[in-house]
Amino acid sequence: MKTKVIEVHPQYPELDTIAECSKIIRDGGLVIFPTETVYGIACDYNNPKAMARLRKVKQRSDDKPFSVLLSQKGLIPNYTTLADPRLYKLINRFWPGPLTVVVPEKSGQGTIGVRVPNHPVAIRLVGDVKSRVAAPSANIEGRPAPTTCAEALKDLNGLVDIAIDSGASTVKLGSTVVDFTGMSPKVLREGPITQAEIDRETKKKTILFVCTGNSCRSVMAEYVLKSKVSGRMDVEVVSAGTGVFIQSRASAETISVLKDEGINCLEHISQPVSAILLKQADLIFVMTRGHRMQVLERVPEVEKRVYLLKEFSNTKETLQGDLDVPDPIGRSNQDYKECLNVIKEAVNKIVELI
Repeated sequence: MKTKVIEVHPQYPELDTIAECSKIIRDGGLVIFPTETVYGIACDYNNPKAMARLRKVKQRSDDKPFSVLLSQKGLIPNYTTLADPRLYKLINRFWPGPLTVVVPEKSGQGTIGVRVPNHPVAIRLVGDVKSRVAAPSANIEGRPAPTTCAEALKDLNGLVDIAIDSGASTVKLGSTVVDFTGMSPKVLREGPITQAEIDRETKKKTILFVCTGNSCRSVMAEYVLKSKVSGRMDVEVVSAGTGVFIQSRASAETISVLKDEGINCLEHISQPVSAILLKQADLIFVMTRGHRMQVLERVPEVEKRVYLLKEFSNTKETLQGDLDVPDPIGRSNQDYKECLNVIKEAVNKIVELI
């Protein structure tokens, strides 16, 4: 019997069709589906019978594992406890996209390869399954990975339950695979992301500034430090807020006092603090003790990387033990200038560290 083929729009997948295919996967079936790299076979990773069938269809030996796909990068803590900043630098830079990372399994039993694909159909399908989805390329082992549904069916017609045809893959090359189970990241297979790109990202020192709304204090710190390290490719500077729920630009007063310093922050858009941002940072500078507590509640393992920014200032208040940088929001332009002066002094010392 031939495999049923369903055409699905690559950018706007029909939800009822995705629901039909995800149910097949949950019921132990196999589904050919598109990603930006190559076409794959989706299977319920937690279903031993389905996985045995997948291995038989692929003609893959028992000692070769299958990687899994995630629908969003924030789900990676469900798969591993690894907190290596280099891992999070890569996934924050390249996910969704053609990067597979091999990490120690959260259970402590072996390793697992994970990826977030950059294809609306794949993301929707994986998210709708609500289980681990194994997703090897849709070909018999040893043959070229297919970049169209028709190519996949040359090998697998009649061997899988359904095939989603969303046109040709755009990347047309298997993902880059990076192993994080050793002392340092190792490229096992170079794909669309090159060894040079991997090296550049993993060797960067990432500095994260945290305040509440990511509209004034952390913005000042971010853009002042960026001005100090301009031209350096080995340093990445970002900021975020513990209370960001709606994206916004920097406050008018922040824009004004930075402009007086010759610094332009007009393109800044606020972002919330996330576990991935915290885990990728080599140094995290917070404005208050309250922010430090909020950071550690989210990701306790970054404790040794978190500092109060004012610890690096020699102001009178600091010497007296007041280590919080006051929030100038809603206050006068002079208050913003005083806040900026404290931040500048601290940033000047941070530059010496990096």
